[in-house]
Amino acid sequence: MPRVTTTKAAALGAALLLAAAIAPASASPDAAPSAAPAVSRPAAEPVLVDCFFKPQVRPAGFMLACGDGNSRLTSLTWSRWDADAAVARGRNLVNDCEPYCAAGTFHSYPVLVRLDRPREWKKNPRLPHYSRMTLTYTDTRPERLDRVETYPLWD
Repeated sequence: MPRVTTTKAAALGAALLLAAAIAPASASPDAAPSAAPAVSRPAAEPVLVDCFFKPQVRPAGFMLACGDGNSRLTSLTWSRWDADAAVARGRNLVNDCEPYCAAGTFHSYPVLVRLDRPREWKKNPRLPHYSRMTLTYTDTRPERLDRVETYPLWD
């Protein structure tokens, strides 16, 4: 919630600055017309939308299999998080579902996580969210997965 308050305060401050810049020019009919200074608004930092449609920034963990919890990212350490992409190292805990998922065993795999393709978030159009995740297994990996797996992320 502090981000929303900070964003609103920044927008209000920018509006006040713009009003102050325009007021003197419009108050004096003898003043030469001048262009109002451009007010730039910093772009919102993209978020990662979790299973409960909550925005996350640099989470330590992330559920990949929302329906059954059989795949999740843990121990995420972020080296990048900006307007274009985010990169972290961590672990992917994957249930082997042997002999079936409820009786399966979770195995941990080292993974490099990349988030990219920020897009407008339907729930909050002013807040961009990463729309694609790429997992690169840096050592062993689950039998059924390739070394590099790319997934679209929910909106």
